[in-house]
Parts: sequence; C-alpha cells; structure tokens
Amino acid sequence: MEKLLIFIKHHLTLIWRIIESVNSVFFYLLHYAALQKVMTEVLSARSEGPFFYRQLQREDAGLLFDLIMAQKKSDLEYFKPHKFDLRSIQKQFENRSFLMMGAFDNERLIGYFFLRLFVTKRCFVGRIIDCEYRGMGVGVIMNTIMYETAWRLGFRCLSTISRNNRSVIRAHAKNENLKIIKELKNDYLLVEFIRNNQI
Repeated sequence: MEKLLIFIKHHLTLIWRIIESVNSVFFYLLHYAALQKVMTEVLSARSEGPFFYRQLQREDAGLLFDLIMAQKKSDLEYFKPHKFDLRSIQKQFENRSFLMMGAFDNERLIGYFFLRLFVTKRCFVGRIIDCEYRGMGVGVIMNTIMYETAWRLGFRCLSTISRNNRSVIRAHAKNENLKIIKELKNDYLLVEFIRNNQI
C-alpha cells in the first residue's frame, strides 16, 4: 500500500490530488477530533524552552514561505511534501489530513514538520529546520512530537529517506525508533518509526 501511494504521488499527479481530496474528507469524519485532542496533549508536553512548538494556521503561510525560501536549494532537494509557492502553501491548510506544525524562536519560525495522515491508519512524516538552528535539539523535539502523535492515534509512522541525503542519514544513524521496511527505487528507503518496546 505505501509503495503504491509513493508511486502515485510522484508519477500520477491528478490521481494523487483525487486521493488526497477523498482521504481528507474521510479522515476528517473518522479521525480529526481524535487528532486534535492528541496533538494538543503532545504539544503541551513539549512546551519547554528555549523554543516552542505549535500547530500552524493559515495565517502562518507567509512565515512558512519565508522559512522555505531562506534554505539552500540543496536542503530542499529531498524535501518535497507539497509545492512551495505561497498560494500552494495556503491551499495546503485546507487539507484536514495534513497536520502542519512549526518550531518557533519567539515569533520566528525556525522549523517546519508535518504528518500526512491516511484513513488506513498510516501516516508519513517529514521535517526541515532552518540552517541556523540545526544541532540545537530542535529536530529531536520535532521527531518526538510527530512520533507520539502518530502512535497515540494508533497510526503507523512512516517516512521515505534517500540514501543520497547524507544529512538525514546521519541524523537518523542513532535513531532507536527507526526500522527499515523496504528498499524503494532510486536509492530510497521506506522506514517506520516504532516505539522501542515494539521493535
């Protein structure tokens, strides 16, 4: 199932849009209330300084656009959850099955992370951190929030990682929650993040 979804996302754009639209409706009906409750609990448990983390709203679209545009092109080569023009970012907030969250230093958005959730109780996660804030523990907290949100909902927590994306490979080298599920085309790995006691 995951392999098929990945193929459709990257090769069959129109079909992918239809899948996302239908999924968004059914996800909203079946899981959205639970997601909001769990997300609030998980975020409130990670409110310690110096940075804070919250769900992004449509009015944050400009901040997200600025964050993405400030990164090097090489940092975005393997990070393509959606289009990055301002209009596309604004439209992304309409998708109830795509949870967008941010890490903040005061009013500055310094990190973006998301869960793309499916009614099949699977979700894909991803993140990007401003180059000035890497190595400061922001990614660890972002990972914890993503994983905990998925796990508490009873969803499988998945991601695709390119073997050529050396910075992400290094970042996950000591990730005790990561389990490789299968090899994909073009040197990609499908991985799952699992609670330690489930491995």
